[in-house]
Amino acid sequence: MRPTEDSYRHKGLRKKLVDIIRAKGITDETVLDAINNIPRHFFLDSAFDEQAYEDRAFPIGEGQTISQPYTVAYQSQLLGIKKFDKVLEIGTGSVYQASVLAELGAQVFTIERQKKLYERNKQFTWLLKKYPSIKFFYGDGFEGLPTYGPFDKIIITAAAPEIPQKLLQQMKPGGFMVIPLGSGEVQQMLRITRTASGEFLEEKFDHFSFVPMIEGKKD
Repeated sequence: MRPTEDSYRHKGLRKKLVDIIRAKGITDETVLDAINNIPRHFFLDSAFDEQAYEDRAFPIGEGQTISQPYTVAYQSQLLGIKKFDKVLEIGTGSVYQASVLAELGAQVFTIERQKKLYERNKQFTWLLKKYPSIKFFYGDGFEGLPTYGPFDKIIITAAAPEIPQKLLQQMKPGGFMVIPLGSGEVQQMLRITRTASGEFLEEKFDHFSFVPMIEGKKD
């Protein structure tokens, strides 16, 4: 059962979490504010009330995790979200990353391949009231959402074995894709920019560990 109370204690734990993330190198204050404003314990079962504000990932079922807050902040910072940016997220999971993007002012389109997670998120009452603009889709992340594109930013929240070519074509010129690339236990974070002439430029950043990005849908 999801908790619904955001107490002074929770807010204090959240502030400590933000201090930890800042100390690890996150400098974008808008991202830190978004982390501080979102009650992460709402995204987990009430049994994890205390652990929700530890800087680590937790399993959420269906072989998926709610990402480590530092990782969420890191990807969000690389995206450089501006208000009203149209963002495609591959891998809804717990909806925590999508909520951070929505808090930053993005218009979020998020795809989940696990039907049970997709259905669970559609019943997340607090989230639907807080961020009604988040649009949920059940589908294959490798396909993206061509009928809703192009997008200013694309974020992939699973380990991609290769750069999905169909997603590159759904980026606007001047847009970014942030993607953890690699099929092993550790991936390298990339930021891919689509230039005005249609070329793709890659920047390489730190290493992380994500659950694998898998083709297709799962009932």
